[in-house]
Amino acid sequence: MELTYRNAIENTKNKILDDINNYLGSQEKLPAFEDYLADRTNYIHQLWLNIWLNKSTNSISRHEKKKFLQEKGFETENVDRKLINQLFRTEMRSYKPFDALDWIHKKWNSGEFDWEHKYTEARADFLQKQEEMQLQASIHKFQEKLIDHIDEMIEKNEKAIFLYARHFIGSQISKDIKIGTKYLQKDTFALERQLQSLGKFQANTFKLAAEFFDELTGDIHRTFHSGRRYFEYETYFDRYIGQLAEFLDKFLLELGNKIIASVSEITISQSFAQSIMQEILSDTSEDLAILYLEQLRDEYLSDLLNVAEKPFSLEKHAEIYENDLEDRKRKREEELAELKRKKEEEKRLITEIFGQEYEPSVNQNIHFTLHIGETNTGKTHRALEKMKASSSGLYLAPLRLLALEVFDKLNEEGTLCSLKTGEEERVVAGATHISCTVEMFHEKESFDCIVIDEAQMITDKDRGFSWYKAITKANANEVHIIGSRNVKDILLELLGEANVEMIEYHRDVPLEVEKREFKFNRVDKGDALICFSRKKVLETASRLENAGHKVSMIYGSMPPETRKKQVQRFNNGETAMIVSTDAIGMGLNLPIRRVVFLENEKFDGQRRRLLTSQEVKQIAGRAGRKGIYNTGKVAFVSNIKKMWDLLISEDEPIQTFSVAPTNVVFERFQKYYRDLGTFFDLWEKFESPKGTKKASLLEEKELYEKIRGTKIEAKIGIMDLYGFLHLPFSKKEPELIGQWEQTMFAIVEGEDLPEPRMKNRNLEDLELTYKAIGLHLLFLYRLDQRTEAIYWERLREQISDKVHDRLRTDVKNMAKKCRRCGRNLPWEHQFQICDQCHERKYRRNYFI
Repeated sequence: MELTYRNAIENTKNKILDDINNYLGSQEKLPAFEDYLADRTNYIHQLWLNIWLNKSTNSISRHEKKKFLQEKGFETENVDRKLINQLFRTEMRSYKPFDALDWIHKKWNSGEFDWEHKYTEARADFLQKQEEMQLQASIHKFQEKLIDHIDEMIEKNEKAIFLYARHFIGSQISKDIKIGTKYLQKDTFALERQLQSLGKFQANTFKLAAEFFDELTGDIHRTFHSGRRYFEYETYFDRYIGQLAEFLDKFLLELGNKIIASVSEITISQSFAQSIMQEILSDTSEDLAILYLEQLRDEYLSDLLNVAEKPFSLEKHAEIYENDLEDRKRKREEELAELKRKKEEEKRLITEIFGQEYEPSVNQNIHFTLHIGETNTGKTHRALEKMKASSSGLYLAPLRLLALEVFDKLNEEGTLCSLKTGEEERVVAGATHISCTVEMFHEKESFDCIVIDEAQMITDKDRGFSWYKAITKANANEVHIIGSRNVKDILLELLGEANVEMIEYHRDVPLEVEKREFKFNRVDKGDALICFSRKKVLETASRLENAGHKVSMIYGSMPPETRKKQVQRFNNGETAMIVSTDAIGMGLNLPIRRVVFLENEKFDGQRRRLLTSQEVKQIAGRAGRKGIYNTGKVAFVSNIKKMWDLLISEDEPIQTFSVAPTNVVFERFQKYYRDLGTFFDLWEKFESPKGTKKASLLEEKELYEKIRGTKIEAKIGIMDLYGFLHLPFSKKEPELIGQWEQTMFAIVEGEDLPEPRMKNRNLEDLELTYKAIGLHLLFLYRLDQRTEAIYWERLREQISDKVHDRLRTDVKNMAKKCRRCGRNLPWEHQFQICDQCHERKYRRNYFI
């Protein structure tokens, strides 16, 4: 506090000395010392108080303030900061007052003030500052006048200046096109990537000047963005700004010299006036350069090249420019008219191609039975019993595993049934029934009875149309549709006036949510533990196996045959519990006592989100197998109240369903076009009917880009090519994409199909090999090479057996590891990285 006090005194003394100088300088005659005191006493008194209060409040710490106030008898504990400052400031008003007037008198009496000499210096400084201020005012007035005259000059000569600039830029473009190099376009800030030369420019490849302006020059220049300096690859637009600004600078300077004399009525030198004008013109030239180049962007490049060939004449170039404007206006009108005609034609084609294809039309003679209700209520069983009793039947499954399960079930129960999925066909002699995936449905095939399972999948953005097509195009005497409650309304809407019977199902075995959070030490026989990634399934299974439990596993990329064996082990009591992804929620009937959600969120391909009410119900509904348990148990590891609300809440009815291209659409399209690129463009522009949403066709488009313009597109018809693009395989696996491409080229070259790569180093390799054989089988069946397909089906079954065996042996040896350093983590560790790696990452991010 003492240091702050001394600083405040020194500050006050300096301020008083400054005030004396200002006071003396402003007086025309030497005032008496007493006159100064009489005029400034109040100011001096207030000066000390202001300086001391501000310094003491701002410079002294809160701790010292509290200590000072405590010594004065104030209570400072748990007192607001604002009140502490207020109390302290009040106390400081009377703290060791500094008598500034006394200090001045002592200085005067000691003879330190040579009042007359001080006045002389102060007056001289004051007059000099006055003169400088007047000069600055004169310069400012000169600048304002000069700017006005320059603006007037530019406005008066605007057309001529623009025409000079137009001719200059046309000449530059002509030169640069002749000697310049064309580079592959890229991000201008990506300096780490070298430019790729594409050869010389061809003037006829550019329609507008803007197209050439955006080409890269090959040089690097400095630029500013958001107040920061950067380096980037230069475009011709960047280069022309500098070149045109320099050209205009010289041009305007010649005009500007004539106006200096008319505004030089103030006492500044000619050279100084010239430098001011150059500075103003420099800024003006750059602004004009940018303005003119923006105007020239919209001109036809051919017009600018034509201008460059003609010597500059103001009258002649004005005439050329007017003609170019008229010609450009006429061309633009023609282009707009052509664009409008094309849009109208495109709209007509879209209507004709897609037309009424997606308006539901149901055969009125079919008897539809809707089986609506929760999971595990016997819906599918009852529908299949009806199909078994029919003379011929077709079961449409959402998954290959379910198609396989129904195939086995019907044959075991004496109803001969064949299997048909994209990857396999098992024809049973004398069979009148078929079990297949929903994508294999063909509207021209007729059956006595058709069963369509999991109809709520109609809303799936990529696969939903398969359900729509099966429901609205079914060709049978009776059709049984199985779905959750939220699909009921949209099914009734689609079926319209058809003969519809509704059977609603309710659980006979109630669900009971456990009130306490699940812990691993309470795992029990009959549990199904649910998580949402293959990695988490394997880690959880390993944790349980190492704790002495026998476990079955289910996850999406697991081969269906392996999955079937895992399910059988659980059904037969060989394993006590099952760890699964949400794949368990669709059609699998298992003797599950309790469903345990190890996670409340899942990654849906774009983001990690909370489970939906329907997802919770679909999975939880597997608990409490009828005839085995009287109650189905459901447990959560956290947020039980929220998850319970999702389980019991009413589902929002499905409002929309997905539509996708049909054979009829492709037949119409082929009347006008022969390439799938145009088809994808039209599909993007097509507005599907109200209540529908288009399939994204994103995976198909990405595959198409790999073979666009190749022999494959040239030699394969549109419908067949789309069929190959639409093959149901994992399009996220680069190896499978490569296999697909190689096979497509083999097909058009008439060569044998390349065999899939076989790898078996680890579980992931075996699963990928299984998928690769599956893709190979998709091609073999599509090309009707059934004999060869039999060999690959047997080989795939062997791979599936190996996957099953590896699961049983590898899982026990698994460990949860930090994804950064590989260190083993405790099973209960919540995160994917260890504490040390997280701490290092935190420290690094903090100090960046």
